[in-house]
Amino acid sequence: MSLYAAATSCAQGETLRFHLLGSGGTIFVEDVPTGRVVLRDTAEGDTWTLKVGADWPSSLYRAVVGNESAYFVVRASVPASPVMVAIPFPTWEAYNRPGVPGEGLYQSEQPDRAVKVSFDRPGAGPQVEEWELGLLRWLGPSGYAVDYCSGLDLHDGLDLLSRYRLLVINGHDEYWSWEMRDAVEAFARAGGNIAIFSGNTCWWQVRFEDDLRTMVCYRDAVADPLSRTDPGRTTVEWPSDPVNRPENTLTGLTFRNGAGCWVDSRVMSQESYTARFTDHWVYAGTGLRDGDTFGRGALGYETDAADLEWLDGVPRATGRDGTPPSFVVLATADLSHWRRYGRGGAATMGVHRLGAGTIFNAGTINWGNTLATDPILSHITHNVLTHLSRPLGPPLWEDIGPSGPGRPSSEAPLLPTPESRRSTPAMPAMAAPLVTAVSPTAPPEESQPQPVALVVCENRLFAARADGVLSTRDLSGQNLPWRPIDTTDALALAAPREAHGGPPAGLYGLAPDGTIRYRDPVLTSTPWADVSRAPEHATGLAAADEALFAVTSDDELWHLPIRRLTDATWARMGTGEGATSLTAMNGRLYAIAGDRVLTRPVNRHNTDWTDLGPARPTTTPAPTLSGHDGPTPTLSGSRIVLAAASGRLVIATPDGRLYWRSLS
Repeated sequence: MSLYAAATSCAQGETLRFHLLGSGGTIFVEDVPTGRVVLRDTAEGDTWTLKVGADWPSSLYRAVVGNESAYFVVRASVPASPVMVAIPFPTWEAYNRPGVPGEGLYQSEQPDRAVKVSFDRPGAGPQVEEWELGLLRWLGPSGYAVDYCSGLDLHDGLDLLSRYRLLVINGHDEYWSWEMRDAVEAFARAGGNIAIFSGNTCWWQVRFEDDLRTMVCYRDAVADPLSRTDPGRTTVEWPSDPVNRPENTLTGLTFRNGAGCWVDSRVMSQESYTARFTDHWVYAGTGLRDGDTFGRGALGYETDAADLEWLDGVPRATGRDGTPPSFVVLATADLSHWRRYGRGGAATMGVHRLGAGTIFNAGTINWGNTLATDPILSHITHNVLTHLSRPLGPPLWEDIGPSGPGRPSSEAPLLPTPESRRSTPAMPAMAAPLVTAVSPTAPPEESQPQPVALVVCENRLFAARADGVLSTRDLSGQNLPWRPIDTTDALALAAPREAHGGPPAGLYGLAPDGTIRYRDPVLTSTPWADVSRAPEHATGLAAADEALFAVTSDDELWHLPIRRLTDATWARMGTGEGATSLTAMNGRLYAIAGDRVLTRPVNRHNTDWTDLGPARPTTTPAPTLSGHDGPTPTLSGSRIVLAAASGRLVIATPDGRLYWRSLS
């Protein structure tokens, strides 16, 4: 006897009909994650109706008759958790009856494979390896009460998704419809978060017919009739022509760069990730350091990866394959040798932003099946679920790398000697004498000099360091290395977005004697030119609205149009509110005052400053994993410097770290 459900999910308190193929018999219903039997009954005839209790937990269940099972989800009628876990029923159906001509979508290139499969048949369920079940069985004992949905519930499922903070995609979630993907992307862009503990995710596009009871996947644009009338809905791999919608624009990773181990599964047990950015919140409390290996056995069967480039030993996603520019690489694995076991490639773990939402991706199918025995993976999973399911609140500061240099790279350009640094005037002479910038003697390498000023220009961060060195790195969430490019004695930096009657758009530096200097934002040594003077006792500098702004230790805010640099006739426009560091973005000034971030518009009259919150990371460090000495970041001192660009604030803190946060 066998059976199947008339739907892949139902809500608490609803009924669900099952079709039986056979003469009936004893039937029981089991909560799959816990193994608890919740109902026993006797089935007669060719149908059986289940009345789901309103008190049944939202979960994955299976109805069992003899040796046959029919899986289904009970959805929460009212959300009981901020987390919803999706069960990949489309993928389970795709792997139902492989190799049976006309009935299975596999093997994928056999000419007699099916192009349409029905949910109205027995057999769909977890693959033999049960990729999904490890995480599901880990959640409850680890303290997570979550709600569940079927993957089919995501088809036009934005209303359902909008009731949750975090969607979990788990195991092997390979087959997605256009409507599923639209809903999940809209959920993320609106501020929903996604945790992907899966591999080969969103690889094939499918369509549904017969009220979601038939799944269509031709795998071939020539055979699919919609390729000529609606090419975007053609059932091929998402990155393929004519769909051309790479899955990694959503997930961050792609199976195009991933690996597959299908011949000898014992190989999978030998593979590990290499940690790449262990100051990131994902690793909090694990005790891992960059270069450590972890997660042995988690890289299994199929993996996803990003196309990477390496900068002084730090990997960065290139974006050439569709991976979003916000993607932060957290771990890598070279699986090129898997070509002898299936398909060579790589695995990447990372996190990125999509709209207002955050997406974590582990990049492997076997993550869940190693959780019970791997405390590091368990701790990372705790961090991800806790961080991404937290209620909406003020934006948090996130670590994006060191604020000062590490060991110098052999590729770093040589700095000019002090004797070679002479001012080249680009403006008429000032009324007051100006002093040329020179570099003090560089401190020992181990002293790790930190920035005294930050600014963003042409999408790069520039830092004036305490040792008189001007350094740069890309503006990115990745822990990228700094490269020294020049010398400077600047105490503050500013950069207008456009040129307005003065020097070209570039870097303005405030020298200790009040001189304002200009240099082009090139990545090689170039002269600083003396162009103006700052108000007395100036400590901070910003550029916006065709003007420079300065704050002073006398707690005053001043304004000077760039076209009047030579006059150096500053106009007072209000109080500085105790600001020690100043920057500007999109017509607003931002300042550090004590340990707070303040803002006000750039209008010329005295305007109140608005408090945007603390100028320090405020997240509580995750508990340290037992047996590991995890980092416990603490900040000392009071000198925090500020920059802003692309809707984000960036700070360099006295603990030697660089952080950023969004404005909303």
